[in-house]
Amino acid sequence: MTATSTPVRNTKVMNRFDLTSRLIGKLKNEEAVIGGIGNTNFDLWAAGHRPQNFYMLGSMGLAFPIALGVALAQPKRHVFALEGDGSLLMQLGSLSTIATLAPKNLTMVVMDNGIYQITGAQPTPAAAVSDLVAISIGSGLINSAWAADEEDFERLIDQSLSASGPALIGVRIDDKPGVGTTRRDPVQIRERFMLGLGVRQPL
Repeated sequence: MTATSTPVRNTKVMNRFDLTSRLIGKLKNEEAVIGGIGNTNFDLWAAGHRPQNFYMLGSMGLAFPIALGVALAQPKRHVFALEGDGSLLMQLGSLSTIATLAPKNLTMVVMDNGIYQITGAQPTPAAAVSDLVAISIGSGLINSAWAADEEDFERLIDQSLSASGPALIGVRIDDKPGVGTTRRDPVQIRERFMLGLGVRQPL
């Protein structure tokens, strides 16, 4: 994956649930998927509930840091992280940390609709002036690119599976609400995920 000079506004506006479903359809080796709060993990739940899915509840910006921890702890397992643009803005420093530690088994997807959708569709501070992929590249994540359309998204996902370092894919999405609703039981989510990763044995 190489950096692109195509501005975010020239990329197609896509649908979060469709993109999430395309990603889930590609998973063949018990890859871990970390979903950020709100609609990001609602669509992850609806697209294909799996023991290797982790659904973040309540705290913005933690999908990438959690995914980094999983990627470092299980270097033979590929880890995907799905995060909204508003949540990423809460934890921009995580990009530099990920670039420094450079796990090659980590792919991050930023779902960018320019708003804090779940709290009332307020525009994010970055909506009009900032390019999150450019920020990622500037943080040291050179394998960062905007997906031009759905087919390009799938190509970038495939490419990230064999990349020599962490990859970040930016996608422009519409403002459609999440398709499902995650079961909000933090203990159950944690225990199922740990079983799915093979670090906890069934009782």
